[in-house]
Amino acid sequence: MLYRSPVQWLMILAGSLIYSIGLNGFLITNHLAEGGFVGISVLLLYLFHLPVGATFFILNIPLLFIAWRMFGRQFVLNTGVGVIGVSVFSELTKFIHIPTEDRLLAALYAGVVTGIGLGLIFRTGGTTGGADIIARILRHYRGVGMGRTLFSIDLIVILMVIVVIGKQVAMYSLVALFVSSRVIDFVIEGAQSGKALTIISENHSAIVAAIHEQLERGTTLLQAMGGYTGQSRQVVYCVVAREEVVRVQRIVHEVDPKAFVTVSNVHEVLGEGFTYDVTVNSPLKRRFLKNKN
Repeated sequence: MLYRSPVQWLMILAGSLIYSIGLNGFLITNHLAEGGFVGISVLLLYLFHLPVGATFFILNIPLLFIAWRMFGRQFVLNTGVGVIGVSVFSELTKFIHIPTEDRLLAALYAGVVTGIGLGLIFRTGGTTGGADIIARILRHYRGVGMGRTLFSIDLIVILMVIVVIGKQVAMYSLVALFVSSRVIDFVIEGAQSGKALTIISENHSAIVAAIHEQLERGTTLLQAMGGYTGQSRQVVYCVVAREEVVRVQRIVHEVDPKAFVTVSNVHEVLGEGFTYDVTVNSPLKRRFLKNKN
């Protein structure tokens, strides 16, 4: 387990603070629920008025002890910062109340804010304990996938919400969980995402030339063989920004309407044309300098 810098610890704490604001400001204020161990703590708050932070911390103590024995001190330290951060900040932000007349809007707001907080924690490599520790233990002993365990725990909590609070609240809480998961993905993967196109065409040379000239995007030619015909052919692979996908599709259609094209998501694209400072000799840099002058 990697040791973390002070900046990373601060990122985990900042994520815990943002998550707690979303928890108290939108979820609890509007009487919505959450998944995982925080969700259990929120249910105990609604039923017995137990403080969320203290309940969440107590629920994590036996799991942190087990994790110490199984995964070592550094894992518990990394996880403990997130657990303590959420426990403390969820109590310090109890005064934040943002009531919303429309519960659907409350769920959307809650999903965005809690997603940003959890995304910062996960992007730094931290966790908030609870279900994550259980998922790691089951993967270690039983080989069960972490995603399956986390989904199962969230499902159990939502079923408890249906019994304790009602189906309507459970549905809005599911909306918040879904939005939160999408925001978490966005924060972890970064804004530099794109689309990858795989193009199979007899006129691949013309397609490559058009992409280079009109979009100034790079391409890669992959040597492939047709499974049915047994003939060798070149496959064009190209990564572009999301807004450029339609332009590439139009180029391919104009050159070869019969071309076979697939489009897939690419997360956090790094390199020239996306995050790398291109060289003076590149077409992009030359065009920038020309326009500037």
